[in-house]
Amino acid sequence: MILLYGLLAFMIIGAIIAIETKDLLSSVISVGAMGLALSIIFLILGAPDLAIVQVVVEVVALIMLLRLVVEREDVTIAHRYRYGEVFSTAVGLVFFGIFIVFASLAYRGMPEFGNPVFRVSEMYIRDGFSVSRAANLVTAILLDFRAYDTLGEATVIFVSIVGALVILRKKGRISDERDDTDR
Repeated sequence: MILLYGLLAFMIIGAIIAIETKDLLSSVISVGAMGLALSIIFLILGAPDLAIVQVVVEVVALIMLLRLVVEREDVTIAHRYRYGEVFSTAVGLVFFGIFIVFASLAYRGMPEFGNPVFRVSEMYIRDGFSVSRAANLVTAILLDFRAYDTLGEATVIFVSIVGALVILRKKGRISDERDDTDR
């Protein structure tokens, strides 16, 4: 449990660094480190399938974000901090405090680990092995009981990646100069 809390603290620190740093490359690296910590948390909680999916999503997102950061120069962060740096930091701290208060209230309302709120999960736990014959209960739930949901989620991720690739591609774009000459 100490390792789990340490990883959660690492993720919170990584999120703060990703938000507060002025260098976009440092921010992207912080987000990647947070994703790696989340995949380790999934492994600790006994969900290797989710850990693998998390690593794959993080690698793809990291590649896309690195390409964006290397090719584009972002001036919005420098511009944002030029005017009202103290005000934006104070507002950020206020919202962070509000988030911590609501998160602690939500955490108190959560059931103990291993005691699910929804009763449908008891059926998964009780009948998962006998119905699916899968050794891993998470795999049985994802592929046997919720296969259409998993297919839909994978489709959304695939379409998002294809959409991002279409937006970020260089070849095939019509330049503005060509548009002006055609008119």
